[in-house]
Order: sequence, then C-alpha cells, then structure tokens
Amino acid sequence: MKILYGVVGEGMGHAMRSRVILEHLIAQDHDVEIMASGRAVDFLAKRFAGVNKIHGLHMIYEENRVRPAKTLWSNVVTGAVGVPKNIAAYFDLITSFRPQAVISDFESWTYLYAKTHRLPILSVDNMQVINRTKLPEEITEGHQTEFQLTKAFIKSKLPWCDEYFITTFFRPPLRKDRTRLFPPILRPEILAAKRRSGEHLLVYTTGEGNEAFREALAKTGLECRIYGMRRGITEEQVDGNLRFQPFSEDKFIDDLASCKAVIAGGGFTLMGEAVYLHKPMLAVPLERQFEQVLNARYLQHEGFGRHAETLADAKTVTDFVASVPECEAKLAKYTQDGNREIERAIDEWLDKAAAGVS
Repeated sequence: MKILYGVVGEGMGHAMRSRVILEHLIAQDHDVEIMASGRAVDFLAKRFAGVNKIHGLHMIYEENRVRPAKTLWSNVVTGAVGVPKNIAAYFDLITSFRPQAVISDFESWTYLYAKTHRLPILSVDNMQVINRTKLPEEITEGHQTEFQLTKAFIKSKLPWCDEYFITTFFRPPLRKDRTRLFPPILRPEILAAKRRSGEHLLVYTTGEGNEAFREALAKTGLECRIYGMRRGITEEQVDGNLRFQPFSEDKFIDDLASCKAVIAGGGFTLMGEAVYLHKPMLAVPLERQFEQVLNARYLQHEGFGRHAETLADAKTVTDFVASVPECEAKLAKYTQDGNREIERAIDEWLDKAAAGVS
C-alpha cells in the first residue's frame, strides 16, 4: 500500500516514535513517502529513503520558557519562504507517488493533503490526549489559560481524522470517539537496554549556567551524570560529584538504564522511557508549555516521580531523592508492550483503509 507519512519537527520525540512505526511499515512491504520538518528531517533521512523536507511550525525557548512573541515572528518569517515550497512539494507528490492513505504525527501539511484528496487519515501522537480525553482538575489547576489555548490549538490542527491513536503512560477517560490509547512507543535501543540499579542520578537539562541548580545537585552527595548543561564539550568534565557529559546516545541510554533516578524537563519521550525502565523522575516542565506541565503532573499523580516548578531550591532535589523508594514501588507494577499493540492496530487500520471501510 502507498502511504504518505508526516512527521512534525518540533521536538525529537515525534521523529523517534515515527522511526519505529516507519520501520514496521517498511517491513510489511508498504511503499512509504515521508514528509518531515525541522530536526526530524536529518534524523529520519539517516534511516530511510524518500524523506522530503517541508516547512513546519516551531517554538522559541529561552530560560526554560516558551517565548510567544518570538515564536510568532519566527514562524511568520520562515513561513513566507516555506509555504510555497510546501505547495511545490505537493504537486510533485501528486504526479509521482499518489498515496492511498495518510498517517500524521502532528504534521499539518500531510493532513491537509489527505483531506484535499479525500484519503483515509490516521493521527498518531501523544498531544491529542489534551483534546480527546477528560483531564482531572488537579492536572489543569493553575494552568487553565494555557490548557484551554493548547487544547484549542490541538483541536484545530488535525480535526476529523478517521482515527486517533494516542501514546501515553497515563490513562485518562476518553471524551471523544474514534480514539484509542496506547503505551509509549519505544525505540529499539531502549527496549534492548539492560535495566539495573545504580547510585548515580541522570540529569538532562538545557539550563546552561544555572548555578542554583548546580549547587542543589552538588549537595545531594550523589554522583550526577549531567547532559546538556555544558554544551559543546567533547569529553567528560568532573567537578566533585558532578560529572558533565558530552552527548553520546549510547552512553546516555546506558546511564539511564543504570541510574538511581532521573532529573529532566517535562518532555514526553524521556519520561516514557524512564517509566518503562522503572526509573523515578523529577520533572521540571517549561513555563507556558502545558503539554509538559500535563506530563509532569501525571508523573506525580501516578506515583512514578515528582513534579517541580523550579530546581533552584536544593530541598526540591533532596526531597525527590528521599522519595525514590516510594516511586520505585509504584513503577514496579508498570508493564507495557506498546510497540506491538500499536503496530497491530495500525495494520488493522490500513486493512480497513485498503478495503474502503471507515
């Protein structure tokens, strides 16, 4: 079957999840054409042929906050250049590929292509949980404005798909039909990782120069393997119990699989990997990024970790470390086989699409 697959480039989680599904589709002998934007293009192009670059929306972050004004301006400027290229890409696609179905991981242009050409379309992402499930008040409390704005944006981005497959480690009740929840999709390297108990903390942060956080980590007395705080380093730098790491995917995954606990932002991908590997996590979401607030609060709600607004206070870190045994007890009960579950569901959806059954 000829499948058009769209991947949004804002954040690498979409590309990592799509990689797994794309590998499955190709293994099933489907003919797949990929449309991607941002950093997803290079990531996927290393693994698949037929990756087409397309303009996508992006966000500007500074000091652990989303900057709305800069984000709007950047998208307006780059959009003026990107949109004509998108249109040209679609004309090329129409004449040469002619897809029979479309799968979109939060990517708008492939969605529009499906609607314009009346093709069956499947949405696969984690974002739709905000729009298509009932979130309890304790999760949205204090963030109602961001919640409603985010919900409206997600609702308008890919409306009226044939089905919505949502990846999530928590299970809020559904409020819309044609919606199914699946465990997080995990890359093969995580599935192959050897989970074991260690004594170090794995820290992933882009908070370069955050001295208060650095001091809080130092006061734990635990070995902290820190990624992202010192960008551009090419070898490990040691300062007492703090070990600043250059980025290496293999070493990062091994440090994750063997750590005592994780301290990071509110991104879904790393959080899902930590939950799968039974690693308690302290999550600090970006300001004005409700999806990360949602993830972090649900992490605490499920008992798998803790949520914090800031890491400037050493007590936040030490309290989290003290809670690790309690979180481990909750995580010990968590199991999943998300890849196989969603792959089977996608196969069934494609069979129905080929047969013309909505």
